[in-house]
Amino acid sequence: MPVVRLARGAITEALRFLRDEPSYRFDMLTDLTVVDCGELRDGDRFDVVYLLHSLERGERLAIKSPVPEEDCWIETATGIYKNADWTEREAYDQYGVVFRDHPNLKRILNHKEFVGHPLRRDYDIYKGQWLSEVDDLEDELERRRRRDPTPRGGQADAMILNLGPSHPAAHGTLRNLVELEGETVRYCIPEIGYLHRGFEKSAETHEYNQVIPYTDRLNYCSCLINNVAYSRAVEALCGIEVTDRCKFIRVIITELSRIMDHLVCNAANLVDLGALTNYWYLFNLRERIYNVIESLTGARLTTSYTRIGGLWADITPDFEEAVRAVLKEVPKAVGDTLKLIARNKIFIDRTVGIGVIDAEEAISFGFTGPCLRATGYEYDLRKRHPYDHYDSFDFEIPSGHQGDTYDRVMVRFEEIRQSCRIVEQALDKMPSGPVNVEHPRIILPPKKQTYESIEGLVGHFKLIMHGVNPPVGEAYVATEAANGELGFFIVSDGGMKPYKCKVRPPCFHIYSALPRLVEGGMVADVVAILGSLNIIAGELDR
Repeated sequence: MPVVRLARGAITEALRFLRDEPSYRFDMLTDLTVVDCGELRDGDRFDVVYLLHSLERGERLAIKSPVPEEDCWIETATGIYKNADWTEREAYDQYGVVFRDHPNLKRILNHKEFVGHPLRRDYDIYKGQWLSEVDDLEDELERRRRRDPTPRGGQADAMILNLGPSHPAAHGTLRNLVELEGETVRYCIPEIGYLHRGFEKSAETHEYNQVIPYTDRLNYCSCLINNVAYSRAVEALCGIEVTDRCKFIRVIITELSRIMDHLVCNAANLVDLGALTNYWYLFNLRERIYNVIESLTGARLTTSYTRIGGLWADITPDFEEAVRAVLKEVPKAVGDTLKLIARNKIFIDRTVGIGVIDAEEAISFGFTGPCLRATGYEYDLRKRHPYDHYDSFDFEIPSGHQGDTYDRVMVRFEEIRQSCRIVEQALDKMPSGPVNVEHPRIILPPKKQTYESIEGLVGHFKLIMHGVNPPVGEAYVATEAANGELGFFIVSDGGMKPYKCKVRPPCFHIYSALPRLVEGGMVADVVAILGSLNIIAGELDR
């Protein structure tokens, strides 16, 4: 990816130009992060990194702006990209970089009483803090009242309600403070971070292969995709390419994971609306796919199946037969569910025209995946930037019409069918051969070599003791996950652990649009909209 370095005083003008100039059209801020360069160079300690993407032209660009520690500020980009609101709050929270004129520069992942900025390199990972005071969010609510005064009623008529986190429809960890006028939502203030566990800080203290189990806990409904996405990023950093057999297996487990993810998303969304029968049609199928995954990886939920340079093991002898058998069950489960809901008046009334967002605004919020495609914008990394031989498979990109809750549900159902097509083709075309690269500094040698040759023993020892050592550099690699673009931005200082490992969680950007989607609507619709966005707390909070 091309990298441009800019002085901080020019950053907002440059971002606006790159977004609006027709020959560039970098319409999406893919992610924003900070690199603490204190151990890499002399001079300014921080680099604020903007990862831009022109969806129309399929090009990416990174902009870096150095910021000194003693005068740690940069102008906000919230007036240019809507997802800059949350991404800048995260950068402030984790690194202490101040974004001038940000409308709500407040911690977002860490508790409001937290002292310090945990992703600075000199913050001790073992330092504990006692945090006890509940955030009533009144400061944010009052700020919204002043910024976006509503013509409806006065404050005396309002009712304040906490939607979650201790409620099944809030999926356990999502809290939204809403101000209601009757049953209409005036303001919605999301609070996240209940499941924040410092994934990125933990990654900096483990060698590259040891980070893979941590990726399981991101989107835990499709953890195999996380394994694949992270491994692809490290492999790009190392400059290695996995074997063709490994790529085909990764495609199969990725698409099976996508199917499982969409099944549980739609099942939960429908049961939130009161449609319990559909839940069993879909959830039972997911469990049968889990049986296949368990026989392959030894685990159902947290698999840790990939390795840098390959896989933990090749597929089992009965894997293909088991996959083909479970694929035959998908059309019936999906078909039975659609018979119950596709023309159901209650379902249609609860979803059509509810939580509408158009493509332009969705892109400004950083939407990717099914939520973006539901707006009618057919964008999918597997088609636009093919990897792992996706360009050799025949499949379609489903899309919606108006970007409402109904479209988001139906796009996922159709994507389940398309994933089945990809899996069948991958099984038909899968080549023979090894699943791991032959590289003594990347993959452990076979047991026989370790026990019977000095070269094998030394290679085993070196890899166990010193790990994988990518060259000095950085890489951003994106994978089409169940919720959209799952990216890993990794910086290497040549050591056995990532100097920095930033994950771009797709639902973080999508969830930042929740107030825009629910305000002005009915409070009951918040549940329907939230379910259709498929916010997975492990991925959101990291």
